[in-house]
Amino acid sequence: MARKQMKSNKEHYMTKVNFYDSINDSMLKFAVIIARHNGKWVFCKHKERNTWEAPGGHREDGEDILKTAKRELYEETGAITFDITPICIYSVTVPDNFDGMETFGKLFFSDIHTFGKR
Repeated sequence: MARKQMKSNKEHYMTKVNFYDSINDSMLKFAVIIARHNGKWVFCKHKERNTWEAPGGHREDGEDILKTAKRELYEETGAITFDITPICIYSVTVPDNFDGMETFGKLFFSDIHTFGKR
């Protein structure tokens, strides 16, 4: 009975998202960028999940989170000139990701002006 109940509880556990005014910068692990170009939203096809997602990714060691956002936007979309603005700090807790630990990221908005040639 207890085993089935534990399984049932995990099945009902959903992704938890929290928003913060500020946190220690060292806790920020990823950047996500909501991007627009000529009035259209920009998404990237994820190579492993076969889904369309907002550009973004994990912060490299010693990297400023704004630099992370700019690097990921370029790497994932080819954007070379753009405006980028921080929107908020948030956390995500998922039972089967990062051992269920709360992970923190920063959300940005970008208006892309030009893309490089691909």
